[in-house]
Amino acid sequence: QMQLRESGGGSVQAGGSLRLSCAASGYTSSMYAMAWFRQGPGKAREGVAAVARDGSTNYAGSVKGRFTISEDNAANTLYLQMNSLKPEDTAMYYCAYAAGTGAPLLSLDWYNSWGQGTQVTVSS
Repeated sequence: QMQLRESGGGSVQAGGSLRLSCAASGYTSSMYAMAWFRQGPGKAREGVAAVARDGSTNYAGSVKGRFTISEDNAANTLYLQMNSLKPEDTAMYYCAYAAGTGAPLLSLDWYNSWGQGTQVTVSS
């Protein structure tokens, strides 16, 4: 079981940037993916960006070109660089880990370890 802890959320104006971090600890599978999900007020949780162990990435269409997912394996940390933020990006952002897959999936069903979330608020 992986333990995940997010940080870096906050309040910014539209057009601003934030970088989220997710510190991971615990056993790492030989095949895995890590991802960022978000859940806005009254909305379902949705996949934002994912990265597999081979470095392949996948992004939701709504964030493609604005968000970048990356990981520092030496530091066991996952990042999400968010640029050109919009009010519709306002949500609780969660880090997640999926063991046993080599693909950067954005489907909730694959992920079995979750962080507690960090709030991102974008004002217009």
